Amino acid sequence: MSGYLIRRFFLMLVTLFGISVVIFVMLRLVPGNITDIIFDSAGFVNPKQKQRIERELGLDQPIVTQYARWIGGLARGDLGYAYVSEKPALQEIAPRIPVSAKLAGLALVFSTLFGVTLGVVSAVRQDSTLDYVLRVVSLSGLSLPSFWLGLLILMACVQWFGWIPIYRSTPESFWKELGLLALPAAAVGFRSSALVMRLTRSSMLEVLRQDYVRTARAKGAPERSVNYRHALGNALLPVVTIVGIEAAFLIGGLIVTETVFNIPGVARFLVEAIRWRDYPIVQNLVMFIALIVVLVNFIVDLLYVALDPRIKFGN
Repeated sequence: MSGYLIRRFFLMLVTLFGISVVIFVMLRLVPGNITDIIFDSAGFVNPKQKQRIERELGLDQPIVTQYARWIGGLARGDLGYAYVSEKPALQEIAPRIPVSAKLAGLALVFSTLFGVTLGVVSAVRQDSTLDYVLRVVSLSGLSLPSFWLGLLILMACVQWFGWIPIYRSTPESFWKELGLLALPAAAVGFRSSALVMRLTRSSMLEVLRQDYVRTARAKGAPERSVNYRHALGNALLPVVTIVGIEAAFLIGGLIVTETVFNIPGVARFLVEAIRWRDYPIVQNLVMFIALIVVLVNFIVDLLYVALDPRIKFGN
């Protein structure tokens, strides 16, 4: 087990290093930088002033030097300064992380809770009216984009309740904030819940046809015990995999959702930083998202052992 953890940790470091190189190079390949955008929008044409700003921002240095400075700053915990606000990047990013974390957490809970529960019900009631209804709902969830569903929720709230669930400022209490984030979380988690439901259903149907399940029924085990103790535990392994993947993809879904519901999270801030070519913000936010994705995959690998004792990691 220790040997596997060491190899897995080394692979995480290599993956993050490769992602950092891709992030840095891709940003520099995009035409224009923040000085070009500022000068074009303001109508400035003084090349000496433009060169002075690029020198102050370090954009006139070779790309290898810029990369080394960025990585060195990350190692020291220095994320640099935001070009637009001229504030430390950490000071700009840190307040937005809890907002996006709560939204992503609620969306993941929504997708897992509803997806697994409805998937089990659909499998147990196979070919019934309820099964057909749930399958249609799951297909709808896979077909509806999260931003379009978010707009539908906004219009429904205006039409039926006369108010808009917009995140205007930090609420007074934790529960009020969760209430404001519940609808956006449902919008972004609906697709994931549909995918989890379909995978849970197919996995449960496969397990319910196994010999040991028929043996448990033949011995007189209660139907609830057969479904939830014998079948569900063995059907969860592929579900855990897809939940881990969806947890990583939820960050991408947050970009449009935070924009639609006016939520001041890191995903919306990332789009604004890309528009302004604010390199320190973009680089650090994408590296943060990559770190979350890598850690989620690592946790999923470890959960395999807890869910299936037959899986052993070699040393």
